[in-house]
Amino acid sequence: MTIELERRGHVAVVTLNRPEARNAISPDMACQMADTWQELRDDDGVRVIVVTGTGSAFCAGADLGQLIPLMSGAKTPETDAEKRFVDDKTLVNRCLLRDFDTEKPVIAAINGHAIAGGMELVQGTDIRVAVPGARIGVQEVKWAIFPAGGSSVRIPQQMPFAKAMELLLTGDTILSEEALELGFLNYVVEPDQLLPKAMEIAEKIAANGPLAVKAIRASARACLGLPEKEALALELKHAGPVFETEDAREGPRAFMEKRQPVYKGR
Repeated sequence: MTIELERRGHVAVVTLNRPEARNAISPDMACQMADTWQELRDDDGVRVIVVTGTGSAFCAGADLGQLIPLMSGAKTPETDAEKRFVDDKTLVNRCLLRDFDTEKPVIAAINGHAIAGGMELVQGTDIRVAVPGARIGVQEVKWAIFPAGGSSVRIPQQMPFAKAMELLLTGDTILSEEALELGFLNYVVEPDQLLPKAMEIAEKIAANGPLAVKAIRASARACLGLPEKEALALELKHAGPVFETEDAREGPRAFMEKRQPVYKGR
C-alpha cells in the first residue's frame, strides 16, 4: 500500500508511503489518497487528520513518468488504477484536497521536501508543521505545465502576493524556515519532534467540541476573501446550529462543574 492509515483515538494519521519515489503520486497512490480522504470524512469517530510522509520527502508531486502522460493522453491506461484515474477526471483534485473537503481539520507534518503537487496538498491543509531545510514550492512552470492543484488561487491567499507570484512564475522553491516567516507554516521543528508536535496540536483540537470545530473551520474557509458584511452574515449561518447542540450544553455545564467535558458530536 502506498497510503497507510492509522487511527489514534479521534485522530487519524495518513502516511504517504512511496519513499523510493520520494512519495511522488502514482495512479495507484492517487486512487488510494482520494478514497482515504472520503473514508475519513465519513467516519464520525475521526475529528482531526494528520498527513505525513516516509523517507526524505513529504511529497515530490505527480509522478512525471506515470501520472502526467496519462493526463496528457501520451500514455494508454493499462492497470485498473490507471483506467480509473483516466475515467474519473475529479480524482486527482480529490487526492490533492483541491475540490474535496474532509470537513475536518487537516494538519500537515511535512517530513521533507513538498514540491509541486506535494506543496499543493499542503495548501489544502489547515495547520502545518515542517522539519528544517525542507524545500517548498511549485515547479510546474519549468516543465511548461500548470500547477492546477489550486496553486494560482491558494498561494496568493496564503502568502504575501509578491512572493507568491515569484514562486508561481519562476518555479523556485523556498526553505521551510522562510515559509515559516511568510506565515505559510505554523512551526519548524526537529525531525524527532515533527509527529509529536503535529499530534499535540491534533489532540488539542480533538478534545474540543467536534461540531463547533467543524463549523468554525467551515466558516473561516467559506468567508475567506468575502466583503465583511457578507462574511459576517455567513458566519451566523454556521454559528447558529452549533448553539442548538447537546455539546453546546455540555461545554458550559462542564465548565461550571469544574470537570472535563464529554462531547458526543451531537
